[in-house]
Amino acid sequence: MSWLWLYKKTMSLGEPVIRSLLHKRARIGKENPDRLTERTGIPGRPRPDGPLIWLHAASVGEAQAMLTLIQMILDQQPQAHVLVTTVTTTSAKLLEDRLPAPRAFHQYIPVDHPGWVRSFLDHWRPDMALWAESELWPNTLTLLRKRNIPVALVNAHMSDKSFRNWSRAPRMAEDMLSVFSVILAQTEADAERYRKLGGRSIVVTDNIKYGAEPLPCDPDDLAALSDAIGQRPVWLYASSHDAEEAVACQVHAMLEARFPNLLTIIAPRHPARSEDIKSVIEAHDLTYTARGEEKLLPGQSSSIYLADTLGELGLLFRVAPLTCVGRSFSRDGGGGHNPIEPAILKSAVLTGPLVQNFPVIYADMIAAGAACQLASPADLGHKVGELLASPEQLSSLRESGYAFAAAKADSLNTIIEELEPLFLLAHLPVLKARA
Repeated sequence: MSWLWLYKKTMSLGEPVIRSLLHKRARIGKENPDRLTERTGIPGRPRPDGPLIWLHAASVGEAQAMLTLIQMILDQQPQAHVLVTTVTTTSAKLLEDRLPAPRAFHQYIPVDHPGWVRSFLDHWRPDMALWAESELWPNTLTLLRKRNIPVALVNAHMSDKSFRNWSRAPRMAEDMLSVFSVILAQTEADAERYRKLGGRSIVVTDNIKYGAEPLPCDPDDLAALSDAIGQRPVWLYASSHDAEEAVACQVHAMLEARFPNLLTIIAPRHPARSEDIKSVIEAHDLTYTARGEEKLLPGQSSSIYLADTLGELGLLFRVAPLTCVGRSFSRDGGGGHNPIEPAILKSAVLTGPLVQNFPVIYADMIAAGAACQLASPADLGHKVGELLASPEQLSSLRESGYAFAAAKADSLNTIIEELEPLFLLAHLPVLKARA
């Protein structure tokens, strides 16, 4: 009796429980109730004619980083379409706005139930797949192998915890990794973990997020927000999680006597938390304006600008010369978010101590003087004040961050070169590197 047989049986017999969990998640906003059938393998649209490249991304960050690659595929292969799958509703909303429709489109990936995955693959019939996801889903990967669909594991990362877990099931790990024609690892440490688990054709190509295009923004929105801010000193707490909005308010309170016209922008990772965040701001006796869907602008009397919208970080990085990147002081264990996004838009990068999701990027940036890491909220307040009081020091940090991000932008070409065998296996034209 194999582990795969047991897993398939467990998923099949557990179908009623899985359906119940999906409906529960839909009730609390973690699934889209109007598209819940996509999670059970029922497609939400017809398959287009011609070659179809399937790209699965674990998170918003991976999906956004892949946008440049998606555009290159569409530009160089006029007959091709790109199917992008994710799990979260947040990523779906962002991708609906940013994918180059109609030739690139989003669907929710089905839960790893054998019948649902089979239905998904029967409908979409992808010519090849790019898997930007650290989770290895046995039914999905096994069915891809049975159908001889070439698959690459892109932007591959494996934490120490995941490595220890997979090491307890080495045969299962080797079976799953054997599905991938090539594994493109973020770091040498990641590559070594995959090798020890039986992975083959492993290449270190850096993090694909280095090669992402700068986040976009609406020029009219930029002009309006810039005019509203005027000459006020301003800083941004981006992609904040639980407890971090309180940190931003504490920093503002520390600095408001020194900078009486200070504007603190808070952009939560999950805008649905807006009402809770408003309560936090009010508890600190601070005035605020919430941007909302009406795109309200901060008044001169507003201490806090709550940017509770999706997909506008490109706008906020452009107006704020200084950004603290969130989930680095959060109470959920942290891990950090991508510092390249503010750096490439010349917003100086600060972070808290919890950056284990991007250890190499942060370590390299800090070593290069392209980012500053602070141990506590009090240290963050002191550093924000120091930089706002010293235009020369702030300008230097901004330029160092931009130079670091710009120098890494060519990493996408390395990834494209290493994907050449996959395109050949799929009988598709090989991509040419960007100039």
